[in-house]
Amino acid sequence: MVVAAENTCLTDSTNVIDRYLPFAYSQLLVPLGLFLILYFFSSKSRSIYLIDFSCYLPPAHLRVSTAKFIEHFEICGFHEREAIDFQAKVGERSGIGSEACLPLSVHEIPPDKSLSRSREETETILFSVVEDLLSKHSINPKNIDILVTNCSIFCPTPSIAAMIINKFGLRSNVKSVSLSGMGCSAGLVAVGLAKDLLRVHRNSLALVLSMEAVTPSGYRGQNKSMLLANALFRMGGVAVLLSNKKQDKLKAKYRLRYLVRTHMGSDNQSYQSVFQQSDEAGEVGVSLSRSLLHVAGRALKKNITELGPYVLPISEQLLYGWSIIRSKICSSIMKKEIYIPNFKKALEHFCIHAGGRAVIDAVEERLRLNKEDVEASRMTLHRFGNTSSSSVWYELSYLEAKGRIKKRDRVWQIAFGSGFKCNSAVWECISELDSSTRNAWSDDIHLYPVMIPDVADH
Repeated sequence: MVVAAENTCLTDSTNVIDRYLPFAYSQLLVPLGLFLILYFFSSKSRSIYLIDFSCYLPPAHLRVSTAKFIEHFEICGFHEREAIDFQAKVGERSGIGSEACLPLSVHEIPPDKSLSRSREETETILFSVVEDLLSKHSINPKNIDILVTNCSIFCPTPSIAAMIINKFGLRSNVKSVSLSGMGCSAGLVAVGLAKDLLRVHRNSLALVLSMEAVTPSGYRGQNKSMLLANALFRMGGVAVLLSNKKQDKLKAKYRLRYLVRTHMGSDNQSYQSVFQQSDEAGEVGVSLSRSLLHVAGRALKKNITELGPYVLPISEQLLYGWSIIRSKICSSIMKKEIYIPNFKKALEHFCIHAGGRAVIDAVEERLRLNKEDVEASRMTLHRFGNTSSSSVWYELSYLEAKGRIKKRDRVWQIAFGSGFKCNSAVWECISELDSSTRNAWSDDIHLYPVMIPDVADH
């Protein structure tokens, strides 16, 4: 009787479990399904869109030819003859044309490196590009949620971000950051920071401003490694408008696909390759070491090793991987060359930092690109000079003005900077671009490309 009763209870319990177990599972599956659906749509909405950007176009009266540049230094009397001749030689071989500009403060005799003139240059460039970008898209400055600025040498108090907030009346709760000391690669660092903030703060607009102030950067000493910067850097800047709003996809030009940052600062040679310091006479300048191209090459190799798996087709990845294995197996017998992946199978356009002719040449050779692939970089260097962190945006502007970017094309921006850093951003064009839309190249784009003569080494 007892056993029978126990068996009956067990049977009843089993029946209850069998009856309610599917219900319990369904109760669990419903919220799990809702969670997965929400996660899917939330992850779909995390795209970062580039609505538009505006590059600064300096007025014609600020243009400086190499001859005028050298004459100016001769009159000022800061440099000895050897230093002047060295800068003339660098200027002639740099690939920079006579239309690149220097700020008004540098045209004065003697050049005015004061804080007020540095602030004046910064305001002139950034106020212009922000006004142009916001007015073009009828955006109220109070709708800007995130503001990121970068300028390496000039770091005033209040900050450059505060300068923009004050001028345009941004909201009191705008999330603002000013970056400094990060060199020519800081533009993509700023984009990366804005991207991370946009991932956290939904339905937001981010304004990214990149420039380098030339006014406080002039070097008046005799050290050749520090004189290089005088001959290469010119004025420029850019305002970039990013968004994570779904509705902005309809008017955006590009979507950010990948952003990869490489920092070689743990290596002393890399860390010291671009270094601000004082010379023996106490004059402050930025020294560019002889090892700079070697350092940049190593940084680029690290960067593309990380970027490659994201963008390259499997065939190219297998060829690269096999070359690595083969080189290790055969290293004891003979040195095998590592296969350089063909990035043109994955990317249609290249914007290489216009740091100088040698930088563009080195990347062109390293990535096995052709002349048309690096045309935007060479023409930007010729027309605007080395504008530091904004140079990759002048190059993108050039490609747009030429009408070369088509919907679904992918653009690779490569930036190098002190630290030493190599940063990459890959953008996908998601709209039909109109090449007649005005930008910094519009007035002269019909004149380009120009032939830049090769200058033999002496």
